Amino acid sequence: MTAHAASPDAMVSVRNLWKVFGPKAAEVPKSPQLQQLSRRELMDQAGCTAAVRDATFDVSRGEVFVIMGLSGSGKSTLIRLLTRLIEPTAGQLLLEGDDLMTRDTKAMRDLRRSKVSMVFQHFGLLPHRRVVDNVSYGLEIRGVDKATRTRRAMEVIELVGLSGYERSFPHQLSGGMQQRVGLARALAGDPDMLLFDEPFSALDPLIRRDMQAEVIRLHKEMGKTMIFVTHDLSEALKLGDRILIMRDGAMVQTGTGDQLVGAPADEYVRNFVQDVPRSHVLTLRWVARPERLGEEVADLTLPADTIIRDAIRCVISAGRPVRVVDGGSGGAGGSGGKVLGVVGEDEILTSIAGLEDE
Repeated sequence: MTAHAASPDAMVSVRNLWKVFGPKAAEVPKSPQLQQLSRRELMDQAGCTAAVRDATFDVSRGEVFVIMGLSGSGKSTLIRLLTRLIEPTAGQLLLEGDDLMTRDTKAMRDLRRSKVSMVFQHFGLLPHRRVVDNVSYGLEIRGVDKATRTRRAMEVIELVGLSGYERSFPHQLSGGMQQRVGLARALAGDPDMLLFDEPFSALDPLIRRDMQAEVIRLHKEMGKTMIFVTHDLSEALKLGDRILIMRDGAMVQTGTGDQLVGAPADEYVRNFVQDVPRSHVLTLRWVARPERLGEEVADLTLPADTIIRDAIRCVISAGRPVRVVDGGSGGAGGSGGKVLGVVGEDEILTSIAGLEDE
């Protein structure tokens, strides 16, 4: 187990976090021998299952951090550990520098009511309450007076696009609308952080896409820190500033979408991302090549973080390779930053075809 200092600027800092189920659970994080065992070996030798193994990561304020993996990877357990809905077996858990492992039950309950809200896959709406009362339920528990909580509920109902349905009951709403109620309820208390546990996996594809767009819109408008669990890579790439891929309870790789697609850590991640259109994810940084001696280059620059797909028309229209710069806004005749290389039609077409560099 390697010790890592907690980042002082992180919203969330997780260090060497374990969740082990079984009669000898507390022994596993302390034993180098048990830590090295596979899931099957650990069950056979100690009667334990390690749902989360030695997780260490930070989530920055305002970041959308996605935890993804297949069924049984530990992703849903991990997000529940972050607010101690499930008690960790070992490790350190900090929220804005506050050690949550030292908080008592009441303090954790207060934290879940005020600073952190969670949106689940199953909406958990109260069927006998109208939309406005479902949305204001958390505020009611906190003792907020009816007029104030109703006013706040109406504000977030409008924010998530449900104006006109305040008096409806859950059974009168579609699945997507019910999920919007769940989202409004999470926002009503104005939390610092939102946690999402596969909230859209039961929705139809078109509704799911609309809800993803809604999360992106709300994040842009409100700037909340969000941690989002999914098993869907396309959803992770669409929503996440960074993505953590898990397997059998362990962290496999953490990075931006283009880092996962462009530089997978192992064969598992490579198989995960193999069907992703590279030109939709990778930036010009990944395909820029050195400028050749005497090569004619367009009087144009593009930022290195431009998605390849978004640069296609510009590069093809230029008729010559375009310089790629690290930083700056680019444009005709501008330098805008350090030149990393050039990108021409060949590099664009190779990326569209999904070909790997030899």
